[in-house]
Amino acid sequence: MFDCALCSLVEELIPKETKVGFRMAKEEPQSISKDLQELQKKLSLLIESIQTNSKVVAFMTSPVGQYLDRHPFLALTLLMFIAMSAVPVGFFLLLVVLTSLAAFVGVILLEGLVISVGGLSLLCILCGLAFVSLAMSGTITVSYMVVSSLISYWFSPSSLAQQNPGGNCRLSMKSTDFEGLYQE
Repeated sequence: MFDCALCSLVEELIPKETKVGFRMAKEEPQSISKDLQELQKKLSLLIESIQTNSKVVAFMTSPVGQYLDRHPFLALTLLMFIAMSAVPVGFFLLLVVLTSLAAFVGVILLEGLVISVGGLSLLCILCGLAFVSLAMSGTITVSYMVVSSLISYWFSPSSLAQQNPGGNCRLSMKSTDFEGLYQE
């Protein structure tokens, strides 16, 4: 259900033909603003469909869901850790099953050694992944805050009106200043 909605959103957002050249620099800021509003509308519909899913609602009403709702950085870190640790844990479980099969053949000492070494290796890998997921979550959070504040600063009509009471738009002034650079 979510895969189809996500696929259609991605197909609509990625243009089939990309404009190459310097013509894109001359686009009006209004069309960018309309595109951002359309993107915001589509993303809000996707988020709403996820939030109204019965399994998501049941999880969010649990104590763990409420705690993660109050601590979004921890939730993002936990999500990154779970996603990145799936492959090493899968390999470890495969190793356990294969060595258990070998134990039936009569290699009991080897099984204990391999599972011990594999367990220590898994512990080291998961500790490293926890650090990497923490760092990636921090980077994503800081990037989100910077980009959202820049977008709200650049495209808020109230800030443009306060900065230029005469009605001259900074964006239009900047595009006219650089207009000669993009002409062939």
